[in-house]
Amino acid sequence: MPHRSVRHAVMAIMVGAALSGCLRWIDVNPPMSPQSESPSLAIPTAERVPLVIEGLRVAQNGAPQNPPAEVERRVLNTIQETRLFSTLVPLGGNLPSSGEKIINARISFDESIDPHSGESAWKGFLIGASMFLLSPAIGLEYDFAAHVTLELERWDGQVKRYEANSAGTAHYSLFAASPIMIDELKGQVTEACLGQLMSQMVRDTGFYVASSSPLPDPAIRSVTVKARRTAPGTSSKVPVSTVTKP
Repeated sequence: MPHRSVRHAVMAIMVGAALSGCLRWIDVNPPMSPQSESPSLAIPTAERVPLVIEGLRVAQNGAPQNPPAEVERRVLNTIQETRLFSTLVPLGGNLPSSGEKIINARISFDESIDPHSGESAWKGFLIGASMFLLSPAIGLEYDFAAHVTLELERWDGQVKRYEANSAGTAHYSLFAASPIMIDELKGQVTEACLGQLMSQMVRDTGFYVASSSPLPDPAIRSVTVKARRTAPGTSSKVPVSTVTKP
């Protein structure tokens, strides 16, 4: 009798593993848009200026995180597809020469993660109690949302600010859970946000061309201070009074 129960459990595991490919999917809202379209007006090479990543901030559920290299790579690749800028300088890269027109970019990712841990634990208890027989029928979920802000500061100090939001849910069964699926969910949500940002930025193409604004005047100016003339025969020393203590 015990051997029969073990065989049933093993068979249930094998069936669940075989069905796992059909028991997981990802919903993203809004869905990923196609690659950002190039600006409607072709920008001459001489009119393009460098873009410098000045800041990159990532927070998960309100807690600051070290920005992964994958995030910056996604941002740079997406901006490159717009063909708005001559070069892209990553965070900490070599800056263009002084006096050159550049665009400074500051990006922030505010991410929200909800793995539904309490619900998953309860469903896991049910699965364990049923010896995995119900595992293909019991679904689990993992929610991921992102709010992305992009600030672009022109060489004359003017700033354009863009914002985008996206959210998604990974649906899976016990046997279909994998870190790869979670990474796919995060990647799709991030790409959806970046697509929205690029669409907004492309509409402001004229703001970023080199001829849109001259370089500002140097902030440091020389000031000449003339010494005060003293009358002939008078001393230029300042008199000092002394007070004798009683």
